[in-house]
Amino acid sequence: MKTEWNLDKLYHGLEDPSYKADQEKYKEMSDRFNKIVSDLPDVPTIEEVERVLLLQEQMTNCFMKMIFYVELRQATDTENGDLLAEMNHLIRLNSATIASEAKATKVMAKLPDLDQSAEKSEIIKDYKFLLKKLKEQSEHMLSDAEEELYSRMDMTGGSAWGNLQNYLSSTVKVDYEGKQITLTDVRNLAYDADQKVRKSAYEAELKCYDKIADSVAYALNNIKLQMNMIADKRGYLSPLDMTLKQSNMKRETLDAMMTAIEEHLPKVRKYFLHKAKKLGYEGGLPWYELFAPLGHDDRKYTVEEAKEVLTSTFEKFTPEMSSLMKEAFENEWIDFFPKNGKSGGAFDLGVPMIKESRVLTNFDGTFTAIDTLAHELGHSFHDRQVQDNRPMNMDYPMQVAETASTFNETFLCSDYVKNAKNDDEKLALLEGLLKEQTQCIVDIYSRYLFETAVFEQCEDKFLMTEDLKKLMLDAQKKAYGEGVDENYMHPYMWVCKGHYYSTGLSFYNFPYAFGVLFAAGLYSLYLKEGGETFVPKYKAMLKATPTCTVEEAGALMEIDLTDKKFWEDSLEMIEQNIEEFCNL
Repeated sequence: MKTEWNLDKLYHGLEDPSYKADQEKYKEMSDRFNKIVSDLPDVPTIEEVERVLLLQEQMTNCFMKMIFYVELRQATDTENGDLLAEMNHLIRLNSATIASEAKATKVMAKLPDLDQSAEKSEIIKDYKFLLKKLKEQSEHMLSDAEEELYSRMDMTGGSAWGNLQNYLSSTVKVDYEGKQITLTDVRNLAYDADQKVRKSAYEAELKCYDKIADSVAYALNNIKLQMNMIADKRGYLSPLDMTLKQSNMKRETLDAMMTAIEEHLPKVRKYFLHKAKKLGYEGGLPWYELFAPLGHDDRKYTVEEAKEVLTSTFEKFTPEMSSLMKEAFENEWIDFFPKNGKSGGAFDLGVPMIKESRVLTNFDGTFTAIDTLAHELGHSFHDRQVQDNRPMNMDYPMQVAETASTFNETFLCSDYVKNAKNDDEKLALLEGLLKEQTQCIVDIYSRYLFETAVFEQCEDKFLMTEDLKKLMLDAQKKAYGEGVDENYMHPYMWVCKGHYYSTGLSFYNFPYAFGVLFAAGLYSLYLKEGGETFVPKYKAMLKATPTCTVEEAGALMEIDLTDKKFWEDSLEMIEQNIEEFCNL
C-alpha cells in the first residue's frame, strides 16, 4: 500500500500542459467576468444574475483545482520555493477579478423579490441561501476600489504573516537528545509511555520556540490588528461578530455553549486531577503529562492494521463510511508519515472536481493516530455528502465542519471502550477518548480566552513575546484551574497553533468545542434511534450545511442549539465518561 498521496488526478506537476492550459483558461474567464460585470445595471434581471452565477461556477472549479494542487504539494514540501512562488502567482491571478467580485455581490444583492425569482429560475433557487448571504454581506462591504485595495494588500500583509508562521513552525529544528528533530516529532513524544521522554520532550519543545517566537509574535500582532481594522471598517461590532456572521451562527448559540462550558469546567477538571493522582502527582497535572498514556495500550499499528480497524468499526455505523475509508487507503488519498518540511498535525481537503479527498496525517502507529485518521476521514465523509451540490454550495461554516470528524472519533472510541477485553484496556481506550474531549473543551476554552485578550489588547500596545506568554498562561489558568500544575504549563501554545494566523478566519477555536459537544449530542441521538433512522437524517444534515445556518442544521436533527440545556446534556455525557474513568 502506498503511504504518500497521489495528486496525478489533478496535475502531474507545475509544468503539466493541462495546468498551464487551466491558467490560460482562468485568465480568459476572468476577462469575460470583468466585462459582464462592468455591463451590469444597478438592479439586475434574473437572466443577468444567472449569467454571473454560471460563470462564477466555472471559475470556481478551475481556480480551486489549481490552488488545491499547489496547497497539497506545499503541505508536504513547505521549504520548496517554487511552490511558494506559484502560490503567490495564483493569488495574484485570482486578484484580477477582486473589484468585479465586489461589484457583482452588490448588484446581485439587489435582485428584486428573491423568493419570486427563485420560483422562476432553478439556478437562483439553488443559490437562494447564497444570494441571501450576499445581501447581508453587501451591507458590510467597502467601495469597489477599497475592496480591491484591501485584497491586494492582504497578500503582502496578513496572509504573508500567516505564511511566515507556517514556514517557521514547520521548519524549526528542535535540539533533542543530541540530534535535531522537527517540531511535529517532538510534540508527538508527549504521547510516549516513558515519563522521562515526555518531560524532556516538553522542555526541548519550549526551548526551541525561543528561535522563532519573536518573529511569530510580529505575525500575530499584525494579523490581529488587520482583523480589528477590517471588522471596524466593515461595520461589525468586533472580529468575533464578523466571524459569527460569516459562519452563519447566532451569538445566542455561542453564548449558550460557552456558558455551559464555563459552568461545567470544575467537573471536567476532575479528569486532570484524577490522572495526576494516578501518575503520582499531588495537585494538578504537569503539562507534559496531559497526553501520558494510562492503562496498557502500547500496541503499535501498521497502516494495514489501521485500515482494518477503521473499516470494520465503521461498518457497524454505515457501510458507506466503511467503503469510503477503504477507498481512501487503497486509492492513495492519504499522506501518512512525518518528514522534514511536511506540515505538522493533520487535515482533510475535499477535492470535488475529482470527487475525492486528500488527507494529511503524521502517523506514528498509535491508537491516537488511528483516532486522528477517523477524524479526518469524517471530514471526507462530509465532503462526499456535499460534492454533488452546485460548485458554490460546497463550503460549509467552520462550526459544522468539525461535526462529522468529531462524531467519528466519538463513535470509534465508544465502540472500542464498549468492547474492551478487560478493565486495563478499557481504561486506556477511555482515557484516549477523554484526552480529545477534554482538550476540545478546556484547552479550546483557553484558546478562545487568549484570542479574545489579544484582540482587545493589541490596539493599545504591541504584544511582545513575554506579553503573549503571559496572556496564554492567564488563559490556561482560567480554563484548566487546579487541574494543571501552574509551574508546568505551556506559554508558547500561540506559536505552534496555525489557527490564530488567518485573515480569512478569526476564532478558529470554539468550532472544536462546538464539534465535540454537537457530536456527543448526535451520538446520543444515534444510540436512541439506531442507524436506520439516524444515518439518512445525518447525511441530509451534512449535505445541507453549506446552504443553511448552523441553527437550521441543528433543527434538521431536531436540536435547538440556542438552548443551553442541549450543551449541558452533551457535557454530562462526557462527565459520565470521566466518572467511569475515575472508577476504573
